[in-house]
Amino acid sequence: MLPAVSAGRLRGSPGKAMSRGVRVWDLSVRSFHWLAVGCFAFSWWSAENGRMDLHYRSGLCMLAMLAFRLILGLIGGDTARFASFVKGPGAVVAQLRGRLHQPSVGHSPLSALSVVAMLLALSAQIGTGLFATDVDGLESGPLSFLVSFDTGRAAAAWHEASFNALLWLTGLHVAAVLFYLLARRRDYLTPMISGRDRQIDEAMAEPRPSKMVAATFAAGVAVLLAWSVSNGLWL
Repeated sequence: MLPAVSAGRLRGSPGKAMSRGVRVWDLSVRSFHWLAVGCFAFSWWSAENGRMDLHYRSGLCMLAMLAFRLILGLIGGDTARFASFVKGPGAVVAQLRGRLHQPSVGHSPLSALSVVAMLLALSAQIGTGLFATDVDGLESGPLSFLVSFDTGRAAAAWHEASFNALLWLTGLHVAAVLFYLLARRRDYLTPMISGRDRQIDEAMAEPRPSKMVAATFAAGVAVLLAWSVSNGLWL
């Protein structure tokens, strides 16, 4: 999930005061990012320690957060909307060959692939968990009653596989952040905390943040979805 900006537009050279930078990530995107990190870690901990009651609730929270982010990807601000940063293979190849001369505030074509991959893996992780059933049939997802026992067991297997995929993707993401920080002196962590990237020329136009009405709508739909799933889709 790394944004990329060409080196020619970076601030912070020796002897020059850092600017306030550009507000890259609004509160809705940052909230999703850090809540997803915490909830993912908590889901792992609760499963490892046999606290399936907590794991169940954590999964519903993850479902709500995923729905929130997907809706923002359609109606959110400039750096949240998929249409603004998901590019074709040509743009990805151009970045890999160092041919991107236009600076971007937000996700680069290559980092957009990371975003899509992690959201797909997260969708698989949450979706399979909703239908998963354990060996004894005692611990099951909230929608497991809609499928057969064998299907529930298959969902449980895919639930574990998608978790491992998320671990690999998360590891690659962290490694990339550290690489850019240590090897390129490019800090991508602080902007995801503060929202502002002080290494981008402040003369650049700030991206449009998500409107309050859009974020509120996304949150409302997400909570309603999680509540309805926890109650068996009103059945």
